Amino acid sequence: MGFFFGLLSGWNFFWSFVELIQKNVDEAAEKLKAKGIKVLGVVCHVSNAQQRKNLIETTVQKYGKIDIVVSNAAVNPSTDSILETQESVLDKLWEINVKAAILLLKDATPHMKKGSSVILISSIGGYHPHSSMAMYGVTKTALFGLTKVLAAEMAPHTRVNCIAPGFVPTHFADFITGNQTIRKTIEDQTLLKRLGTTDDMASAVAFLASDDASYITGETLVVAGGMPSRL
Repeated sequence: MGFFFGLLSGWNFFWSFVELIQKNVDEAAEKLKAKGIKVLGVVCHVSNAQQRKNLIETTVQKYGKIDIVVSNAAVNPSTDSILETQESVLDKLWEINVKAAILLLKDATPHMKKGSSVILISSIGGYHPHSSMAMYGVTKTALFGLTKVLAAEMAPHTRVNCIAPGFVPTHFADFITGNQTIRKTIEDQTLLKRLGTTDDMASAVAFLASDDASYITGETLVVAGGMPSRL
């Protein structure tokens, strides 16, 4: 009886979680619609093959094709050093942060025509992985290489670029940016003396996806307020 109760409770938690995600997607879609933007919100766990397929099929049924793919899904379930990270955590990091982007594009590519664009979202941590986010940083480094390879494979009809955001105070980064001491340290490392914003990142994505960037492919755009990245 105890086992059955625990299983039932687990399913109740699972479906509550799914309902919460759907609610968040619906709320985001409604906010965009309120601004006069035509939008379709679809819940998709990128490691789930059926949900990826549903995302692509639903989009194509609604719009007939896919013009832009922005791969932004990522996790960081551990703050351990790389050699102390459990194998299951290593698998999850690679599966979500790198592999899922490839699998999503495999599904989307048949529906992408001439002039389409792909933007992979990496991180400033891909250049200098922090010790508390070491393996996360390594997966983001991998996206730099993936950008180069995909740009060659998908040319000339599709451009593939990458964005390396600096620190942005989102829920994902709250354990870092929510600490005022750490936040001040990060701000001091930027030339602009501030953290980034979601609008900063969205503007960079919009640029790379637009015709203004029609002669840019295989590149990584660092959007980090002047934080050290590369020469």
